[in-house]
Amino acid sequence: MADIIDNSITAGASRVEIVAETIGEDPWIAIIDNGKGMDEAELVEAMRPGSRNPLDERAGHDLGRFGLGLKSASFSQCRQLTVISRCDGRISAATWDLDKVAKTNVWKVDFEDDLTDMPSTDRLAETGTIVLWRKLDRLSTGYINDANKRAAEINKALSAAERHLRLCFHRYMEGFRPRLSLLLNGRKLQPIDPFASQHKATQPDPVEVLPLAKGNVETQCYTLPHHKMVSKSEWDDLGGPEGHLRTQGFYIYREKRLIIAGSWLGLARQTELTKLSRVRVDIPNTMDADWKIDVRKANAQMPPVVRDRLRKIVERLQGTSKRTYKRRGQKLVDETKLPFWTRNLKDGKIFYRPNSDHPAISGFADSLPEEFRHGFRTCLKLVGAGLPMESLHADMLGGAEDVHADEADFASLAVGAETAIRTLLGMGMTASDAVSSLCSNEPLRSHKEDVRRLTEGILEGEQQ
Repeated sequence: MADIIDNSITAGASRVEIVAETIGEDPWIAIIDNGKGMDEAELVEAMRPGSRNPLDERAGHDLGRFGLGLKSASFSQCRQLTVISRCDGRISAATWDLDKVAKTNVWKVDFEDDLTDMPSTDRLAETGTIVLWRKLDRLSTGYINDANKRAAEINKALSAAERHLRLCFHRYMEGFRPRLSLLLNGRKLQPIDPFASQHKATQPDPVEVLPLAKGNVETQCYTLPHHKMVSKSEWDDLGGPEGHLRTQGFYIYREKRLIIAGSWLGLARQTELTKLSRVRVDIPNTMDADWKIDVRKANAQMPPVVRDRLRKIVERLQGTSKRTYKRRGQKLVDETKLPFWTRNLKDGKIFYRPNSDHPAISGFADSLPEEFRHGFRTCLKLVGAGLPMESLHADMLGGAEDVHADEADFASLAVGAETAIRTLLGMGMTASDAVSSLCSNEPLRSHKEDVRRLTEGILEGEQQ
């Protein structure tokens, strides 16, 4: 579908509508644009395989390359391709039917004179083109005789295609000329900005331009917000079905059209600490040969001079991403904020231990009879030594944002909170400072108002 929409953009379309009929006995998909359309001679040329010389000079908005996109993209999904186009008040239509080609062994395009029963022709604008896919065997392999399963399979493919299109053409949908509206069965699709460039917590670097003989390569680095700074739906949109670990890295655009989404292309490894790092790379269509753009416009190789420049950019960007996570981690171990766990460094190894000096813990220990205190502290050490590090490591690599602390209601925390409050007040700390310190971390952070009321109750009791 992206290859078909490339042609629509090249034709100056501002609106592309995808219409799918998946329930009937003969499902079909139509991609309809309001571009300039084609006359009969142009349609014949468009239907001819390899109709473009990849070395020809192109306009800046031309997303084509080999002249294979319409045919190869269509026949990867269907056995019957019909193109209907209106230009200068006249409609031209032609069909490639692979079944007929196989039967006659003749590659001959058929021109359509009667469009009465042709799906979606009523949606054709004053100028524009319809690309119609029928005999959708590639989209329903194994379910040819089961209409319901076939429809479910096609709809599943459409759902995956929807996200791809929202990402692939997001800059055109956001306003790059020509501005593009994409619709699927009447529903307008919203762009997915992989850099969250409008989010206040995103960290963008300045744009850098590398001038080369055949054009400029433009780069801009972004560090995404920490997952706690965005909503779950925003976070899921940014990561997609593969998650943020797999979608970090370079986002390479050819004439503002995304061709590679998330890969370090051999310059770095995908790690949990760098999953917030993304780099926008813009190249013009004059550099296709230098970048070795393939027929599908889905793969590219960096020229050596670009690779050397980007390697330095990546090193700097990775440091920013790591600092974003380390800042979040530092809040968990700041000794002035009474953490329940301490972070200890010994012989180059990091250890996490329960904070036996936390007033809730130390206060409870002091309230125990002397003969029980040693056993209590031994239990604390066992808890710290028994952290399931392998499981935590595996879960964090799989998706740190999905790992959460166990929730507790305030009733189960009240005794420990009261002990901590009395300890802090006894040390001369003000009530507001005691509340702030205790509620700077979980599990009490989620119960700040309860802690405040408990503190006020303790003060009132002491005054009486």
